[in-house]
Amino acid sequence: MYKEIKKQKSNFNAIGKFFSGIYNLYIFTIRFFKEVFVPPYELKEIINQCYEVGCKTLPLITLTGFITGIVFTKQSRPSLSEFGAVSWLPSLVTIAIIRALAPLVTSLIMAGKVGSNIGAELGSMKVSEQIDAMEMTATNPYKFLVVTRVIACTLMLTMLVMYSGFVSLLGAYLNVHHNESTSLPAFLHDAFEKISFLDIISSFIKSALYGFTVGIISCYKGFNASKGTAGVGKAANQAVVISMFAIFLEETVVVQFVNSFLR
Repeated sequence: MYKEIKKQKSNFNAIGKFFSGIYNLYIFTIRFFKEVFVPPYELKEIINQCYEVGCKTLPLITLTGFITGIVFTKQSRPSLSEFGAVSWLPSLVTIAIIRALAPLVTSLIMAGKVGSNIGAELGSMKVSEQIDAMEMTATNPYKFLVVTRVIACTLMLTMLVMYSGFVSLLGAYLNVHHNESTSLPAFLHDAFEKISFLDIISSFIKSALYGFTVGIISCYKGFNASKGTAGVGKAANQAVVISMFAIFLEETVVVQFVNSFLR
């Protein structure tokens, strides 16, 4: 009887901790929108974070995007060839890349690389009491550490998605050209024939949303890391896992929302 009561109490504590975390993240996010429009704007730190987030992720995005374009094209060809529709391959690949693959793959890479880095960096600053020291020197640690990183993630992920889409299409073209000897103008004509303005706009919106999600969740976990070195590792791990989970949820919602306009 005692063990059952203890187990139920533990379950209630876990549920309460879960909803408490959601509420704290909500307050953390609301604070961002209050702080982002209030000076000082820390432009120098924003540029520095854009370099850390964007330029240092570029090689990985290049390799991943190029391979994604080649592999997706190679895997799609046998299915289309069964119906004699290989000529639809450029359109199919472009639609998949613009609508889903480029934003989703790029954001997941950023969550893994940048999210873990932000979580560990802010977590170590929290554990070593550097954040408390910044408050003692009349510096707003939230604006300097959180706002700058969230803005950098939002801006740079949008640019990285555009770049990833370009590299993926380059890989797709090379594969199509190798197998069908399709010229570049013909490939581009077929590729963008079925792409609408809504597809591009939705890709931009998803990119900004995913970038903001990665930035705000990673900063929240790092900013609220528990004491000790184990807390730093936990913050980095949770930043990646929760960011990826949130991205998949947002992808589901955005796809349903965009599809409602396409009907």
